[in-house]
Amino acid sequence: MQLTLNEHGFTAGVLPANCPSRTVLDHVTSKWGVLVLMALTTEPQLRWGELRRTIEGVSEKMLAQTLRTLERDGLVLRVAHPVIPPHVEYSLTPRGRELSDRLVPLMDWIALNADSILS
Repeated sequence: MQLTLNEHGFTAGVLPANCPSRTVLDHVTSKWGVLVLMALTTEPQLRWGELRRTIEGVSEKMLAQTLRTLERDGLVLRVAHPVIPPHVEYSLTPRGRELSDRLVPLMDWIALNADSILS
């Protein structure tokens, strides 16, 4: 069944459970997904260890899983250089950069309002 969505993702006032946008939304707006995208927004290329230090509290497992998901979605580029020890760099793809440009205003709003919301 083909769904016709308006500009906000609604179909006749409903956010359909089977809409592909839900999967993408889950990948992009997971806590670690947003933080990886923001880290790669501030630095054009980061190595694994740099990402881990930048995103305090992320486990190796969650960082690896998040990077694989964002890479599979075409938002993050992984470049492995053929050297010893392994040298892998992560960066945003053009689509990832376009997404991060939209996330930055949301993150700015959150930073400005977090203290008053949590108090």
